[in-house]
Amino acid sequence: MISVCLTTYNGAKFLTQQLDSILSQLGANDEVIISDDGSTDETLLIIKNYSDTRIKLLHHKPQSGKYRFSLTTNNFQNALQNAKGNYIFFADQDDIWKENKVEECVKLLQQGYDLVLHDTDIIDENNHIISKSYFEINNSKLGIVRNILNNSYLGCCMALNKKFLNKILPFPSVPVPHDIWVGILYEYFGNVILTEQKLLSYRRHGENVSPSGEKSKNSIIFKLKYRANFIIAFLKRII
Repeated sequence: MISVCLTTYNGAKFLTQQLDSILSQLGANDEVIISDDGSTDETLLIIKNYSDTRIKLLHHKPQSGKYRFSLTTNNFQNALQNAKGNYIFFADQDDIWKENKVEECVKLLQQGYDLVLHDTDIIDENNHIISKSYFEINNSKLGIVRNILNNSYLGCCMALNKKFLNKILPFPSVPVPHDIWVGILYEYFGNVILTEQKLLSYRRHGENVSPSGEKSKNSIIFKLKYRANFIIAFLKRII
C-alpha cells in the first residue's frame, strides 16, 4: 500500500494539476493523506469535489512559529502520523508528478533501499522549465555532514518505506524542516539512494515556503543557529 502525504494551505491555484498527476498513478487501495492548515481559498472545495475515497482530508490547526518552515513541518507531521502505507511519498501542493514517478520509486524501494531521493526539473507558474536539474544547481550528494551544511533532501523528491518512522517521529521541538530531518535520519539508520531520474516538475512561483532552488536570504547568524539546533536534535535522537 502507498500513502502520499501532502500538506495544503491556500494552494488552489496549482492543486488540481498536482492531484491529477498523483491519483493517476495510484491503485484502488492506496491513499492520499491531505493535511490542510486552515486554507481560506478554494483549496478545500477542490479536494472535496474529487469525491475520491483514496483522499483522506485532515484539518490541522496551524501552530505559531517563528520560522515559516515550522508551519509546514508541523502540518506534515500530522499527515505522516496518519499514513497507513508501507511506502510513503512526500508531496507539495503545487508540483506535477511525472507519469512514472511511483513506478520507479517503488522499484527502488523493493530492491532494498529505505529512502529514494530523485532529481527534478524546475518549472515556473506557467509550467515553463527554468532549470533542467535541481541536483545540478544544488550540487546534490549524499552524506550526513554534507547535508547538514548544504541540504540535498527535497521532500517532494523523496519516497521511503515506513521502517524507520519510529526513529523520525515525533519531529524535534526546535524548528527543523521535515524533509532534511527525515532524509538525514534515514541516511543514518538505513540505506538511501540518490537517483538522477527526474520524476517530478518542481514549481517555483515566489510564494513557496522553502527557498530550495533559489539563493537563501537567511543571515549567517540564522544559518549557524539553525545548524547548531539541528545537530543537537539529531544527536539526542540517535544516542
